[in-house]
Order: sequence, then C-alpha cells, then structure tokens
Amino acid sequence: MDTNQDTLLFRIASKSLKYFLLVLFGIAIAYVLSSGLGMFQIIPILLYLLQQFLLPLGIILLCLITTAVIIESLR
Repeated sequence: MDTNQDTLLFRIASKSLKYFLLVLFGIAIAYVLSSGLGMFQIIPILLYLLQQFLLPLGIILLCLITTAVIIESLR
C-alpha cells in the first residue's frame, strides 16, 4: 500500500493551514510583546492586518479545506 495517498489538494490545504496558523501565532506574539513593552503604536497596525488581509485569507482557506475534505471523503 502506498503511504502517500493524499491528494494534491489535501496536501496544499494542510500546508496552507500550517503556515496560516504560524502567521497567526506570530501576530499573537507580536501583540503580547508590544502591549507588554508599551509599544501601543503597533497594535492598530496588527489589527488592520488581521481585518484586511488575514480574515479573507482565512475564509478562503476554510473553503479550501472543506473542499479537500469532501473530495477525500468521496474518494
């Protein structure tokens, strides 16, 4: 039996999810450090980044993961 049975779409979706969560983790660390060190100028930039860039990207990623799961379950 082949150990690499996942489809290309599933591998892309899982790698995208991994890097998306790493970016969110990095932004969370930057938020905590900036508020802890008193650099409050960075917080609106981080919130703008979350709203304008990462929210639509997260929705697209959710649709990609849903499509990959449906295709894998039909296979």
